[in-house]
Amino acid sequence: MKKRMGLTGNEALAYAAKQSSVDVVAAYPITPQTVMVELFSEYVANGEVHTNFVCVESEHSALSACVGSSLTGARVLTATSSQGLALMHEIMYIASGLRCPIVMGVANRALSAPINIHGDQSDMMGSRDCGWVQIYCENAQESYDWTLQSFKIAEDSTVLLPVTVNLDGFILTHAMEGVEALTDEEAKVYLPARKVDCRLDPSRPATVGALCLPDYYFEFKKQQDEAMKQVPPVLLKVTKEYSKLTGREYGILKEFETKNAEAIVVCLGSTAGTVRSVAKDLRAKGKKVGSLKLWLYRPFPAKEVLDAIAGAKVVVVFDRALSPGAQYGALCQDVISAMYGSRNKPIVTDVIYGLGGRDITPSEIASVYEEALAAAKTGVVKEQVKFVGVRE
Repeated sequence: MKKRMGLTGNEALAYAAKQSSVDVVAAYPITPQTVMVELFSEYVANGEVHTNFVCVESEHSALSACVGSSLTGARVLTATSSQGLALMHEIMYIASGLRCPIVMGVANRALSAPINIHGDQSDMMGSRDCGWVQIYCENAQESYDWTLQSFKIAEDSTVLLPVTVNLDGFILTHAMEGVEALTDEEAKVYLPARKVDCRLDPSRPATVGALCLPDYYFEFKKQQDEAMKQVPPVLLKVTKEYSKLTGREYGILKEFETKNAEAIVVCLGSTAGTVRSVAKDLRAKGKKVGSLKLWLYRPFPAKEVLDAIAGAKVVVVFDRALSPGAQYGALCQDVISAMYGSRNKPIVTDVIYGLGGRDITPSEIASVYEEALAAAKTGVVKEQVKFVGVRE
């Protein structure tokens, strides 16, 4: 019997980690991530898991401990947010470069200054080129499901890369929803103990992360890139297996009414549910609109995105992060880059929204759709980059 539970996004991720036979957790608390590891520490203290919980003095230390643990063959989890992720930045490159299949829960939160503890995706977008696989969740159920699946993706022998499971701060981390969980027995069958071919072992000394000069460094980086290319097929294999077990279908992205849509909104995370609801209402009124949610952001699924938006006249990309000095936000840059070689390109516009945790309302999303539909008729857009919800 599967269990139906009331869990916040933080709690859902921690519960999935509890069922993942994690060997080591090293983390440092930061709002709004704290409950992820605080709850897991309770599992450890109560004897519900046999995990080594490492108390550290900073996020930099947390990820450093995770790297060392992963290299010994341990299954490893950490979690962070905002400034904590920024402090980890140096070690993120080391974790991916040493091919450590660490899973990290990230409670997406605005970066200072000024200080803000609420949700946007600036933190993860600042680390998008660190060589980590990036997955974004829409709700607490996805937070649970993607945590279990992420371990399988990360630890696949053709991948061996770290993975972030991203939850919008407070919107998901602290909102309680109904979550259907596997039984402990089902979880153990789905996610058996990690298998390791090569590990650090005192009885067989080896050097890891040694100096690598121009004669070999380039080859290491090329290998990382090749590993990233293996992520989409491995992810599809993992999600297909998970769907058979749970009945919940996952993949690289999720389309809603894109086949004959004139205007499509592309987005990440919790906003996807609101966008889909608005699109459904507009469809009921005869408006040809659709939405596209990316579960997988890194590696960027260029082909899948192009296939999904192929028939649209206007594509609006929602960015919950600002790239100061760039022409577009990070997600929009990727969408436009993917379209470069295409013959029939739709009009692409960018919406910057929700910075510092500000809500975007259904009426604002509906207005974006209406402007996009007008542009589909005229071929002219009012603004190439639109800030929605900001006070003038």
